[in-house]
Amino acid sequence: MKIKTEHISSSLGRWYPNGSLPSTDESQLKEAIYKINHPVVIVEKDGGVALGEGGKVCLGEINDEKKGFSIIGYVPRCSLSGLGDPCFCEDYGIKYPYVSGSMANGIGSVEIVEAMGNGGMLGFFGAAGLPIPLVEKAIDYLEQFKDKFQYGFNLIHSPNEQDLEAAVVDLYIERNINLVEASAFLGLTPSVVRYRVHGIHRDSSGKIITPNRVIAKISRVEVASKFFSPPPEKILDELVREGSITQDQAKLASEIPMAQDITVEADSGGHTDNQQALALFPTIVSLRDVFQKKFDYSSPVRVGAGGGIASPASATAVFSMGAAYIVIGTINQCTLEAGTSDCVREMLSLAQQADITMAPAADMFEMGVKVQVLKRGTMFAMRAAKLYDIYRNYESLNAIPADLRETLEKSYLKKRVDDVWNDTKAFFQERDPLQIIRAEKDPKHQMALVFRWYLGQSSKWANAGEPSRKIDYQIWCGPAMGAFNEWVKGSFLEDYKKRNVVTIAMNILFGTAVQLRLNSLRFQGISLPSELMNPSPLTEHRIKELIK
Repeated sequence: MKIKTEHISSSLGRWYPNGSLPSTDESQLKEAIYKINHPVVIVEKDGGVALGEGGKVCLGEINDEKKGFSIIGYVPRCSLSGLGDPCFCEDYGIKYPYVSGSMANGIGSVEIVEAMGNGGMLGFFGAAGLPIPLVEKAIDYLEQFKDKFQYGFNLIHSPNEQDLEAAVVDLYIERNINLVEASAFLGLTPSVVRYRVHGIHRDSSGKIITPNRVIAKISRVEVASKFFSPPPEKILDELVREGSITQDQAKLASEIPMAQDITVEADSGGHTDNQQALALFPTIVSLRDVFQKKFDYSSPVRVGAGGGIASPASATAVFSMGAAYIVIGTINQCTLEAGTSDCVREMLSLAQQADITMAPAADMFEMGVKVQVLKRGTMFAMRAAKLYDIYRNYESLNAIPADLRETLEKSYLKKRVDDVWNDTKAFFQERDPLQIIRAEKDPKHQMALVFRWYLGQSSKWANAGEPSRKIDYQIWCGPAMGAFNEWVKGSFLEDYKKRNVVTIAMNILFGTAVQLRLNSLRFQGISLPSELMNPSPLTEHRIKELIK
């Protein structure tokens, strides 16, 4: 067996065989490590090392050293359910601390949510960017599972469409959607506070009950601080004045955090601050502890991790830092259940880590906010950046020079600007009529809405697989996609047509458990063969066999 031992000063105990002697077969060692619900015992045999299977393990100082074998490495069982915070799984009624994030425009589809729920995990529907009727349609579909498993919906911050954000909250409250993933918030709004405190009360034992739960996705310390805190008194007073909550409910709200769970979002696809998880996550955990000490919440806020997680290695890193759960987004876009096209799935399956860039965001275009997208095979990022430059340099559509306007119409919009404006007006007539009124008074805002038409359509063209607009596809993507493709290369998951969310999830969770066991042996001074250190993807059937 190609195992070396280093810096082992003493025995951990004795292993007493029960009929079979220690094995030096490398394949048996691999199988033992992969059987994660069973301990691994490495013993000394004839001056070398071997695997002890079955028998009896006695850890600690043993006086009788003439019998059995000296234990030089020991790893206890490692269940997939125990990788994160057990309370997180218990609270949401799931088996594994694994969440599929709410990818916008329905890319985080009802099919993904359904698959996650049936697989013992938590899924969020990507409601951001969709009109209210389509969000309600998703609610209608998922309602059939409300007694079977927990699921949630996205609530995205909409600074340019505050009425829409409020309307989404109205819908969620009306339809009893009691879990949201709050994303892209720059600060707290009356809408997200109203959602959180709706129906708050004390039960017969005096415990505060909050029917609506928020998992907030953040990437900045100042935003995390707001969600770690109770709802702001100023907003609560405003909600009391308008009759949305009572004075007693406002008082109860001062004793709860805005979010029960905080997801630390690192270098993700879509909205991102390109933060590094290794630096940001410990900072947010320390901040959580400060707010817990300050407010003494009865149920401490949990901290999970998302962004950049694409393999057992990256999941192992964040779980080792104490993540209560992990959130997967970018790599789920290439799965069969994602609400996108096969063309996009194939493009994503070919992506490498360097094939990404930043581009102006459709929902926060005027603010200069950017999203992370795929640049390989599409000119979207370059064209979107050009539109933003034009927006900054000119005060209206009519002020754009004729030659530049002609380029926009022929190459970018592929429509006359006036026709795009007519389409835009029709869109906002149903979604948010106030935008039209504002645009008719403010030519600069009209120009922004026309340019946002291109940014918004580019995502829809990608999701629909519109062949004539492939060069304009906007595909939200982080470096995790390239890392995932590198990990699965040579396995059955290299083929995007065989990728589904549960198979990927089980492989990441299982691989993490294996990686933790391997690391434990390595920390005990046992050097293992390099081929064991990077678990390759397995079929769901094989994983289920191993975790029995």
